[in-house]
Amino acid sequence: MERPLTAWLVDDEPLAITRLKRLIEEDGRLAIAGSTSDPEEAVRSIAAASPDVVFLDIQMPALTGFEVLASLPSQPLVVFTTAYNQYALQAFEVNSIDYLLKPVDPQHLERAINKLERMIGARHPRPDITRVLDQLAAAVKGERPRYPARLPSRIGERVQFVELSRVTHIYARDKLTFAAAAGRDYCIDATIAELEERLDPEKFVRVHRSTIVNIEYVHELFTWFGGKLLVRLNDPKKTELTVARDRVRAIKEKLGL
Repeated sequence: MERPLTAWLVDDEPLAITRLKRLIEEDGRLAIAGSTSDPEEAVRSIAAASPDVVFLDIQMPALTGFEVLASLPSQPLVVFTTAYNQYALQAFEVNSIDYLLKPVDPQHLERAINKLERMIGARHPRPDITRVLDQLAAAVKGERPRYPARLPSRIGERVQFVELSRVTHIYARDKLTFAAAAGRDYCIDATIAELEERLDPEKFVRVHRSTIVNIEYVHELFTWFGGKLLVRLNDPKKTELTVARDRVRAIKEKLGL
């Protein structure tokens, strides 16, 4: 029996690693050798383990995915994971390096593993990783999406700025939009649809036509009477919010479910 391909997972978001692990285990063709959310630790661990393939996030603190690869003594096959589809994805395809957009879709993961098997079996050329990294680094330089860290809340002639890291959720009521933070509600001069476009999609997810939730404050996800799905937040009020049917999949994926 042939040895399964070994994989190492690197992503600074533990929930993303949890979801990817589950999908890889369900596929059954790869053996997960390890994982880490620390890119500097990843360099040491991958060098020691020598896995067949690394699933590697691009945007991480301390080191980018490109820098992690450049620091390795030998180059494994790589499947990049990214939330940003503007990151030179054509270069990945042209150079036979695969990529997965987050949240990872099972069919796209299957495509990537199929390509890996062809490379290992020498039925598909291996990429020139150095040349590809140079191309990608040049292509993505300065293109990282910029998301606001604060939202302005106007009170008469005064403008107060609300730190988004403190905002548990944003909701619309009576044709106004409010950001809830530390037990207070701040009026925001923007619609829910506009904020959905402006905020970091890795942190904020729209769960209803009138509600956006900060994933970091989700405490529980549970079913209520009538089959409704509710989110309970870790805030002073233990706020409970209804999840619209067409938004259930999105929040589950963000939570690694």
